[in-house]
Amino acid sequence: MGNCLSFSISVDQAVSRSWDCVAGQARYICKLEQNLQALEAEAKRLTEQRDDVNRRVLLAEEQLMEPLEKVKGWLDRVEEKIKEIEQIRGDAPAQINNLGLGGYFSESCCSSYKFGKRVVQKTRDVANLRTEGDFLDVAERCPAPSVVVRPSEPTVGLESTFDKVWACLTDEGSNIIGLYGMGGVGKTTLLSQINNELQQRRNNFDIVIWATVSKNHTIEKVQDEIGRKIGYSDEGWKQKSCDEKAIDIFARLSKKKFVLLLDDIWERVDLGKVGIPIPRQGHGSKLIFTTRSLGVCGQMEAHKKIMVDCLAPEKAWELFQIKVGEETLDSHPQIHGLAKAVAEECKGLPLALITIGRAMSSKKTPEQWEYARRILRSSVANHVLPGMREEVYPLLKFSYDSLPNRKLKSCFLYCALFPEDFLVRRCELIDYWIAEGFLDEYDSICDRNEGHDIICTLLGLCLLEEDDDEVKMHDVIRDMALWIASEIEKEKYIVETSAQLTEAPEIENWGMIKRLSLMSNKIQSLRGTPDCPDLLTLFLENNDLQSMRLAMDFFQNMVSLTVLNLSNNPGLTELPVGISNLVSLQCLNISGTGVKELPMELSSLSKLKFLNLEMTWNLETVPERLIYGFSRLQVLRMGWTGFGASRAINGNISFSRLEYLECLKYLNALTITICNDSALEGFLSSHRLQGCTEGLCIHRPKDDSLSSKKTLCLPPMKRLQYLSLESTSMEEVKIEWEEEGRKIQTPYDFQTSVIASERNFYNLWTVDIRSCTNLKDITWIIWAPNLRNLIVSGCRRMEEIISEGGVAAITGDLILLEKLKNLILSSLPELKSIHRFALSFPSLVAIRVDDCPKLRKIPLSSNSAKGRRIIIRGEQQWWNELEWEDESVRDIFLPSFQPW
Repeated sequence: MGNCLSFSISVDQAVSRSWDCVAGQARYICKLEQNLQALEAEAKRLTEQRDDVNRRVLLAEEQLMEPLEKVKGWLDRVEEKIKEIEQIRGDAPAQINNLGLGGYFSESCCSSYKFGKRVVQKTRDVANLRTEGDFLDVAERCPAPSVVVRPSEPTVGLESTFDKVWACLTDEGSNIIGLYGMGGVGKTTLLSQINNELQQRRNNFDIVIWATVSKNHTIEKVQDEIGRKIGYSDEGWKQKSCDEKAIDIFARLSKKKFVLLLDDIWERVDLGKVGIPIPRQGHGSKLIFTTRSLGVCGQMEAHKKIMVDCLAPEKAWELFQIKVGEETLDSHPQIHGLAKAVAEECKGLPLALITIGRAMSSKKTPEQWEYARRILRSSVANHVLPGMREEVYPLLKFSYDSLPNRKLKSCFLYCALFPEDFLVRRCELIDYWIAEGFLDEYDSICDRNEGHDIICTLLGLCLLEEDDDEVKMHDVIRDMALWIASEIEKEKYIVETSAQLTEAPEIENWGMIKRLSLMSNKIQSLRGTPDCPDLLTLFLENNDLQSMRLAMDFFQNMVSLTVLNLSNNPGLTELPVGISNLVSLQCLNISGTGVKELPMELSSLSKLKFLNLEMTWNLETVPERLIYGFSRLQVLRMGWTGFGASRAINGNISFSRLEYLECLKYLNALTITICNDSALEGFLSSHRLQGCTEGLCIHRPKDDSLSSKKTLCLPPMKRLQYLSLESTSMEEVKIEWEEEGRKIQTPYDFQTSVIASERNFYNLWTVDIRSCTNLKDITWIIWAPNLRNLIVSGCRRMEEIISEGGVAAITGDLILLEKLKNLILSSLPELKSIHRFALSFPSLVAIRVDDCPKLRKIPLSSNSAKGRRIIIRGEQQWWNELEWEDESVRDIFLPSFQPW
């Protein structure tokens, strides 16, 4: 019984389960159409949910956010599921057609069952996917790549500058680096190269940030550029104030070791207001910026200032060849040479090389290249090669536009009147500016100081280039200045310099001209009487003017002429009488002419402020009452005057009666030649003349009138720039002044610290001593701390340049000849020593020694001229016999030696 019951129950349960299974399986078939509708509904909701998630992802990506991995995985699974549902949709019609009896019967039960089960399972899968896709966040902010590579073309000639900048990245003391240079020189290209190299080379920086600042930048614009790089870019952050943004940026960057690259800075960027932690030693972060202004480097407190200069000639030619292309260069045998000449006219400026190179890449005839060369050499503003007006000049003009006032702009444009590569003395340029009225006339000394400040400003903006006390314009900058003057400022400039002219050009409308420069030509005659009432400036320097071929009335109708430059015309032996009609003239330069006398007719030039008579070797007569009559004279230059006079000067040139000069109450700059004892005594007793003297030449003429003084006691002259001693019999030179009623002399009576403070020749740049036969040393030059050029020649008894005894008595931290660049020693038969000990010579460029047979040592050691490649010139035998501290020092300087 018990066993039978047990069996019965087991059979019933089995039957029940079997029925349930059959019933469940039957539902896959009988409810197939309902299940398909349920699947479609779920699929529609899933598609809508997918589209919503995709939309959220897209918005996040626009804010530089990264989709979460789980979101990307979900979207992938959704796409796979939708493909499976599409397959079901395709199979559904056939399966429904198999159904009969209201859906309770199928012609293919097995197939319908499997399909119905698939439908139910996909519906459950879709429901589960929808649950999984309920995301709170679909993306997150992710750290940007440490370096974003910038587009950059291959560079030429920037390797050495790149190495200097890269070295700063590892130098703990160079945390703020300023790259400065003229427009178009390649600063941005160099900065891009640094940026990209930081991506290539392994380094310790967490992030590299690039921001272009540009002219008229705002703090907010810079913040937004930096913010995008470090993850602040959503609309909420953009709505924050500058102070709030600065706090966010500072908080983020304070925790990172960063390199910040700021391109094209025109004025100081306040790092604190932007939110940039100031890079300091020990933190490791770096700031590198580019600018056109050396002054901006100072304002940004750059630890290292690196000038990005124009390319050297061989590198400039290499870049030009790349842009022109071999096909064009090889298209005609003459083009290669002409192309080199065209490239040279670009003077190494990469932007000009690239622009002109591209413009010439299709020019395959010599005539086209010859035309291009002529246009580039022309000073005519409306003759411009293709691309220069559109690409080069506008970029360079930004520097001109940045000049803060009309005064600086006028001074800049005036520099374009000089020929290409022409070096003009700073003092001469300032004379012209004052005469033209560019500088405020409230104090003559202040005028000159303002002029020096303007020159420094233009140098700092790379609009001028310097060479000691002279400046010049880069050729492309000059062309741009002439273009601005003519086409933008509408100034009536005519500039035809270095054009091989043999006579003055024919000008249709003289009356329209304001400034005319015909410098560096071969003009011999000036004919006619041009009617030019508005002409202010006339430059005729460096021509072949002949006195006999100048029309008497040439200057008759130049009533407004303010500046007249006739210098360096040796054939001009007398001044045309017509100059006396120039009643507005303020500046007259006849230096380097053959003029023998100044006619009294010049007394009509009552407004004259600047008179330059330097190097008029034949000048015999300067009437003292003529000079006295120039009551407004501010600058009188008479250095190196009358040396070639055919008769005794008798005090005319040297002004034996110096009271005539003392009476010129506006005089503030003087160069003078002194040729006799009375004039010398008068000069040494005049504190006023000493105070304004910039050049002093003491010379013994043929009558030996300067022979009685054995010791020359010079007072310290703070403005003295050039001192020349020639053919004197003096035995010693000392510095002397009075203090508390007693006379004090160098080198033994006072301490170096006193000298360094005020008792010296601070501005003395050049000392030229020739044929002073009794001088044995010139130790006094140690009190000229900025001496750059020293020439000693023909001094038969000179034994030492700087005596051992004189220097031994000096105390203090004096670095001898620290600024010396050029040392020239010639015909010194007794010279044994320049200085007993080796000198550092940190600024030395060249040493030239000729006919100094007893000079067996030069003061050089392994620490001399560090980091400089100097030139040493002399006879081969003299070099072979030199004695050295050791052979290693000789080996260091052997590459520097160039035999005569």
